[in-house]
Amino acid sequence: MPTSYKPHGYNSASPYLVVDGADGTIEFLKTAFDAIELQRVPGENGRVRHAEVRIDDTVVMIADCVEGWPAVPSHVHVYVPDVDATYQRALDAGATSVQEPIKKDDADKRGGIKDAGGTTWWIATKVE
Repeated sequence: MPTSYKPHGYNSASPYLVVDGADGTIEFLKTAFDAIELQRVPGENGRVRHAEVRIDDTVVMIADCVEGWPAVPSHVHVYVPDVDATYQRALDAGATSVQEPIKKDDADKRGGIKDAGGTTWWIATKVE
């Protein structure tokens, strides 16, 4: 019997993104968030059946859309060491701005970007 109910180093809940262009999403995450690719299972016609990347302490799962499993716009929140630097790296990697990083009523400075696959990434750094 296994000693753990989940793989070593995996969190209990992981976002699963179904996108049109998983290869591009994975490369974006590597550039913007220093994501580490953990695995990739190829699908038909060069598509991605399943992939996993690690962003800091979180595993994000990704797949290309297929018939019956359409791409779904999603929102993911990520805490980063420097929201301004991450925001700029994301823009440089091809994301579009949703909101420049600003400090509002809570302890975080937060901004948002949208990648080419349709996922909106809310990024924040605790500043107080």
